[in-house]
Amino acid sequence: MGWRTKIIDYKSYLQIERNLSKNSIESYISDIYKLVNYLNDFNIGSAPISIQKKDIQQFIYEIAKIVSPRTQARIISGLRSFFDYLIFEGYREDNPLDLIKSPKIGRKLPDTLSKPEIDKLISTIDLSHPQGERNRTILETIYGCGLRVSELINLRISDLFFDEGFIKVSGKGDKSRFVPIHHTTIKYINTYIHEVRNHITPHKEDSDIVFLNRRGKRLTRQMIFIIIKNLCAKANIQKTVGPHTLRHSFATYLLTEGVDLRAIQQLLGHESITTTEIYVHLDNKYLQEVVENFHPRSNTSRKEK
Repeated sequence: MGWRTKIIDYKSYLQIERNLSKNSIESYISDIYKLVNYLNDFNIGSAPISIQKKDIQQFIYEIAKIVSPRTQARIISGLRSFFDYLIFEGYREDNPLDLIKSPKIGRKLPDTLSKPEIDKLISTIDLSHPQGERNRTILETIYGCGLRVSELINLRISDLFFDEGFIKVSGKGDKSRFVPIHHTTIKYINTYIHEVRNHITPHKEDSDIVFLNRRGKRLTRQMIFIIIKNLCAKANIQKTVGPHTLRHSFATYLLTEGVDLRAIQQLLGHESITTTEIYVHLDNKYLQEVVENFHPRSNTSRKEK
């Protein structure tokens, strides 16, 4: 059986059995097709149930010439998962990637913006522009609630529970959670909805979506990246900044203010605390203060206060 059939079956498995998000599934499938394209380019007629380790190794060798070690590691991980699926379904008895090691990569710490940098970024928005109020509200919502970009662009008016102080967002794998929302963010969203959005005629399928473009359709992920990139250039912020930077900055600020890591985990919608723990590595000054204030030999420990 050919690659196309197995990839379609695998895609269904990722959707139904693993309940992965659309973006995650597309990433997995795209990496498998990189291998398929390589096999086609070099006239290697190996099928998914018969491909050997040597063919995979040669593919990894070729792909390593054009991608970063981190991307290479992701491709290897994704292919390993695909062949594990084939074993699970009884099409193979072995995984040709079992003995192929991923390149060693260091932990990549995300860029963050300080509170003054966030304020500077938002202050550069031209509020006289028709989209200015919307763009300010977008940044305030991502930063103020720690949202993923996918959660922002799919936020619905019917998911705004302002009287209760929460919004409902759909995270990875379509898992929903309630996120507390600050009164200042509520103010920005209400202003946008009642003074800007009400002058836009939404497309039928996006009538409940909060953030719309001028044509009444929901914004794309790419558009959010472009908005932030342009604002960073205008604010002369030299860091690599995207929507996720604002999410990281929100979490890092809470951490440095003493918020418990478990609470941050819940706010961000992380399944595992180990994902949240990356923020601990962002601020050595915070760790030093923790030791000074809470170490059992500290003169200012909580017991003595």
